[in-house]
This record gives sequence, structure tokens and C-alpha cells, in this order.
Amino acid sequence: MHPVFQSSRRDFTFGPWKLSAAQTHIMKSAQAERLAEELHMPSLPEMMFGDNILRIQHDRGFGIEFNATDALKCVNNCQGMIKVACAEEWQESRSETEHTKEVVKPYDWTYTTDYKGTLLGDTATLKVVPTTEHINTEKLKAREQIMFFEEVLLFEDELHDHGVSSLSVKIADKAYMLREYTSRESKISSLKHVPPSLFTEPNEISQYLPIKETICEKLEFPEKLEPKAEASLETMCVKSK
Repeated sequence: MHPVFQSSRRDFTFGPWKLSAAQTHIMKSAQAERLAEELHMPSLPEMMFGDNILRIQHDRGFGIEFNATDALKCVNNCQGMIKVACAEEWQESRSETEHTKEVVKPYDWTYTTDYKGTLLGDTATLKVVPTTEHINTEKLKAREQIMFFEEVLLFEDELHDHGVSSLSVKIADKAYMLREYTSRESKISSLKHVPPSLFTEPNEISQYLPIKETICEKLEFPEKLEPKAEASLETMCVKSK
């Protein structure tokens, strides 16, 4: 039985920026089936929160948001990427669902995604440029008043206890956004020295996983902003498996 989630929405405004976090119930099966067809995927995660959103937006319209549908669009829907002992059994169990009555097509059943957020804006948009600058994680350790904090779950699937994915967003003091994406991966055979209880704890297991890819980008604000727009944000996307 899936857990019951209470719908909630939180907004926080500072200067020209507005942070919004919306959390609600798991997507209904009929909606999930339609979305699976649109994305050409045999199955969606067991718990799909299609209406959950974390958004950071300037009053001129530009910004960034994180949502489950766009995250799934970055999943490989044509090829299975990882093989484990129970993979065939897992896919056979999924083939009995209403929207996958045909033979299950190969796809990344771990729902691995390199999603880094969805950029917002029509007339004014953020400019994405590569950078060597990293998020100052030391600031996250400082003991200071937290003005706004929210953790928004986009989707979750137990994968027979073979995978975990997490996404977090932090705020700091720059006149632009920093977006840092890190992908870590390791074979189970290389983690024999790690307690199994840590395998589903992203913040704990990440220190034992070698980095496969790191992408640092600066999201520059549009030119000719009014002085009040000199606000600051940093975003960090961390994925561990």
C-alpha cells in the first residue's frame, strides 16, 4: 500500500524572486498510463508525483523549476542501461499492467536521468554558459537562520532495492545562478565494505561512489535588469545510485 500524502503549497518571496513548492498526491493510474504512452515508456515509477513542483522565478518571468515529467523525458526510453539478477523478473511483473500488454520494450528501468531543471521565460530567459566555479558547500554548513526550506519528491521507485535518486536546491549570495550536476556510480561488488543500510541513503552512500560526470554551469540573468533584480541564487542537483 502506498503512503498517503497531504497536499501542500509554500511560497516565499525575497526581492524580485519567488520560490514555490507544491506537493500533492501520487498521480492516478489513468493519468500515469497516458503519460507513459506520451513518453513512449512501458512503465512509470511506482510513485509518480506529476503535480509536485519546486520553482524559483523572477518577477520578469525567467527562472528555473523542477518537475517529474520533464525529468522523465531525460530517461533513456529505448535501451536498458543496467542489468541485475532480478531485472527480467521485475520487467515481467511490469508487463502485466494495463498500458504494457504488449512485449515490454527495453528501457532504462532505473529511471536514471540527467535532468538539471527546466528553464522558464519567454521574452527574458537565463543564459546557460559553462563555468569552472563550484557551489560553495561550506556555506551550507553555516549555523544561520533558514528562511525557506522544502524538499519536493518528484517520483520514487524501489527498483527491488537497487536504486536511489535525489535532487536538492539551495540558496546563496551570487548575482547569478550556479547549477552543478554530479553523477556517481559504482558496482555492488566494489561496495562490499559499505554497510547495506546505506545503499538507499543518498547523502551517506555518495561518499563511497566515484564521480562519473560533473557539469558546472552559470545561469546568467538577462541583461538590463532593474537594480532590484540583483538578487542571488545557487542551485545544486545531486544524483546518486
